Amino acid sequence: MRIDIISLFPELIETFFQHSIIGRARAAGLLDLDVTNPRNFTYDRHHMVDDTIYGGGCGMLMKAAPLYAAVEAVRRQVPRRRIIFMGPAGQTFTQAKARELATYDQLILLCGHYEGVDYRVEQDLADETISVGDYVLTGGELPAMTVTDAVARMIPGVLGAAAGAADDSFYSSLLEYPQYTKPAVFRGMAVPEVLRNGDHAKIDAWRREASLARTLELRPDLLQHCDLSPADQKILAKLKGAKK
Repeated sequence: MRIDIISLFPELIETFFQHSIIGRARAAGLLDLDVTNPRNFTYDRHHMVDDTIYGGGCGMLMKAAPLYAAVEAVRRQVPRRRIIFMGPAGQTFTQAKARELATYDQLILLCGHYEGVDYRVEQDLADETISVGDYVLTGGELPAMTVTDAVARMIPGVLGAAAGAADDSFYSSLLEYPQYTKPAVFRGMAVPEVLRNGDHAKIDAWRREASLARTLELRPDLLQHCDLSPADQKILAKLKGAKK
């Protein structure tokens, strides 16, 4: 898979993705990741990527031409490609969206800055707009890195453990169960006995119930989107009864 990020700050993004899981995936050839600066596609003396806003307003707006040129330079002839503008007006990014985007051959992520970008970029160039939440950020770089990290984890072979992604919070629309490491007792807090007895069937059952309990307590809204088995429904009924 190839991911291209169009950003005025390529050094920021490159530094982040040189390490950890993404860095290893790139080194192994599982992920082709590149960052392109739209300033490289400006031809005036000062390499201006922004200009004043029609109709007035404070701040400057990124121009359409450098962004179009940058996308045209990195666009590949592949069967499945998606151009995404990172902006607050878009669909909220979710784990389900990460799984969907991981099926594409190429993603091109557009990062705005200043007061935003010329609307024609979002209207015509981008296939869709994605938001990472209802809050304002300085630019699209952090959202683009968030999307890249989440999507990359869905690529086969990127995670060391085959079940790693499936166990993560939100992968199955449930929060992940609590996890512990040594020592068995720390400052009076003990690891649940069931996790230390080696009975994997009981461990799996405990983890499922703990995952359901944690989701019910912290993010009950997620349960509306879960594919719950009759056993899960029974556990939830017990948990809800215990809360009364």
